[in-house]
Amino acid sequence: MSVDVSIVIVNWNAVDYLRGCLRSIAEQTRACTYEVIVADNASTDGSQELLRSEFPAVRAILNDANHGFAGGNNQGIAVARGRYVLLLNPDTVVLDGAIDKCVAYADELRDAKIGVLGCQVWEDADTIQKTCFQFPSPLNILLTTLGLTSRHPRSRFLSRSEMGWWDRRDEREVDVVSGMFMLVRRDALDEVGPMDDGYFMYAEEADWCWRFWKRGWKCVFTPRARIMHLEGGGKSTQRSAVVSAGMYVQLQKSILQFHRKNRGPLSWAAAQAIYAVVMPVRSAAFALMALAGRGDRRRLQLRQALAATRYHLLRIEPQP
Repeated sequence: MSVDVSIVIVNWNAVDYLRGCLRSIAEQTRACTYEVIVADNASTDGSQELLRSEFPAVRAILNDANHGFAGGNNQGIAVARGRYVLLLNPDTVVLDGAIDKCVAYADELRDAKIGVLGCQVWEDADTIQKTCFQFPSPLNILLTTLGLTSRHPRSRFLSRSEMGWWDRRDEREVDVVSGMFMLVRRDALDEVGPMDDGYFMYAEEADWCWRFWKRGWKCVFTPRARIMHLEGGGKSTQRSAVVSAGMYVQLQKSILQFHRKNRGPLSWAAAQAIYAVVMPVRSAAFALMALAGRGDRRRLQLRQALAATRYHLLRIEPQP
């Protein structure tokens, strides 16, 4: 039997967030019919026990290994029965009937060829997260790795990859809808197919949105609905240096994978060259800043840059 929306959540060791997310779905989703599918990537924090004991109505896919973000989502997509499929992060809280609003709005726009719809995301009561972004490109990599994007967040050119000048208070078409909330129309999904699970983490939503656009389906952001992202934006950087270094390198690997697959060998080679040249320079710069006593943030950036340098020059993976 079909439902309006299949809500797919990929979870890995986020038991407390997952509990809050599932409760918010039940409390805030009243107008549309839905099912919840959780693909748990071999959590060891009690997440699987939580699903069994507190949320028996949730369809739980309990993996014995970590299949990554795309792999877990694809497991959920494969069994989803909805007219829409919503990819939702476990560290989110649904606010003000956001899912109901997005499904109703997508129904209104059924003839507008919109394949993916994203909503407004809040970090806290005062801050809207900068979700949605441009497709990766060598120019965007160069501006980001040189630190120009972060230093000039309001510049339409220097902050082009993150669209830092945009306050996320108006509706517009975007290259990429961020993966913490992606409402996907069934017709578009059937035409484009699931995520590429060759991406373990990062850039998978960029690759997916690239494929939707290539098939003529639009990706749209709307502020008509909102969620809270509890680990989003600035808070996502508040991790140990080792974990952050691993994630930093994984992001760059996924961006290179995107270039090789979608932009061709010249763009891929250019992206590789930028990382190989700029990362050692960043390492040296952050080392000098750390020696000058610039604080923990610079030391974290140094570890990230050193890990990326070792990977791009020597193919040495960060150690967990």
